[in-house]
Amino acid sequence: MRQRVITAVVALIIFIPIIVAGHIWIDIAAFALGLVALSEVLIMRKKLLVSPEAIISGIGILAVIAPQSWWGELLPSYLKPWYIVYLFILLLLMRTVVSRNRFSFDDAGVITLSMLYIGVGFHFFIAARTISLVALLYALFIVWTTDSGAYMIGRKLGKHKLAPHISPNKTWEGSIGGSLVATIVGSVFWYFFPIGHFSLGIMIILTLIFSVVGQFGDLVESALKRYYGVKDSGKILPGHGGILDRFDSLLLVLPVIHLFGLI
Repeated sequence: MRQRVITAVVALIIFIPIIVAGHIWIDIAAFALGLVALSEVLIMRKKLLVSPEAIISGIGILAVIAPQSWWGELLPSYLKPWYIVYLFILLLLMRTVVSRNRFSFDDAGVITLSMLYIGVGFHFFIAARTISLVALLYALFIVWTTDSGAYMIGRKLGKHKLAPHISPNKTWEGSIGGSLVATIVGSVFWYFFPIGHFSLGIMIILTLIFSVVGQFGDLVESALKRYYGVKDSGKILPGHGGILDRFDSLLLVLPVIHLFGLI
């Protein structure tokens, strides 16, 4: 517990000034977090971090994360940013041929999906902060209050397992309680710091949806770890695991918030 607290305090001391400062600092943070998260998947997949596939996917995920405004300055008008991402996917497919299937189509599929899953999430991490600090804090509060509410209510009232084959400690009571706590806190936050042009009633519904999506993000990452037989995605955060362990919910929540036009 002491180690978890120390890690959390140090992480917050580093993280809070970065999200407050924004601009290039949030870009650098998103790139770094995305690369570390991708490396965690590669390690789970038992791929070397110094290998053609690691280099291709590493550059590819940076392309996915990069803010939209960067591409307008770098690319000719007839090229769209996603063409560049597609190029890296093609390179991974070509790698399966050059390696004579030592790097398989399964490998290419897992790494491609990871590039998109992680990269798109951190792309909208930057986008949210670019719009405003409030937009990013709204997303963070939803994730944090869902996790905290689910943990506390699950410990007190949890009886019915939510997904025992994926995450044995999660319960339906904790899940529902976490979403209710997040909906209340998120809606109060929105009332004082409005985002978008929705009414309070619509925002209550949307906040509930975002909270549920965040829990799916947690379960997706749990399923990934279960598949590869690991307890944590990494060890970079002592007592907390890896970057994927800490950002799993946010990686799904941010793109969905974007779908509703809030970032």
